[in-house]
Amino acid sequence: MPWIHRFLEFDHLSNHALRQEIAQQNILHAPTQQHLFREGDACPGYLLLLAGTIKVYKINTEGREILLYRVQAGQSCMLTTTCLLGLQPYPAQGVTESDVEMILLPAHLFNRLLIESSDFRRYAMSHIGQRICDMMMLIEDIAFGRMDQRVARVLLQRQQVGLIDCTHQDLASELGTAREVISRMLKNFERHGWISLSRGSIQIQDMDMLHRLINEH
Repeated sequence: MPWIHRFLEFDHLSNHALRQEIAQQNILHAPTQQHLFREGDACPGYLLLLAGTIKVYKINTEGREILLYRVQAGQSCMLTTTCLLGLQPYPAQGVTESDVEMILLPAHLFNRLLIESSDFRRYAMSHIGQRICDMMMLIEDIAFGRMDQRVARVLLQRQQVGLIDCTHQDLASELGTAREVISRMLKNFERHGWISLSRGSIQIQDMDMLHRLINEH
């Protein structure tokens, strides 16, 4: 199936010449752990993810990371959109977390879509709005949230049948803190019997207690 059929905002374009030009864009492939953009890079086009996951994160001068958001299949990258709109370089970094397939629409096609398609404008703006809400929640979580609740929430989000394949450093990067802080928190969870730790993975033993922890006031 042609990739354009996955995005109704493009597939239903009334301008058939524009639709055809968009449909002819090649699918790009990138392996896992490949940087797609770094802070300060110019934005080459509008990114649409067809398969895989991209992690968008910020890194400070000391090398500490914090996850801003993930781009999943069927989504666009909010920072890419805002960089195109504002003619600004990327303010963060994006790296693949799996093998990915994507479309990179050139800036001139992005600009034509904004002018000619109300459906696309709604799609692009609603996606920016949702990401801003997500990032406001992230800021609130960092500024006011308890670290034990934040760790419990991420564990529950990432678990697959109770098993989480990640390191302490992975969680530290996602939560914007030091690995030592995460290690102490996980050891405390293990002492309570809520999780068990092994090299490179975490097994949830008591999901109900993690949910209770998250809901504590």
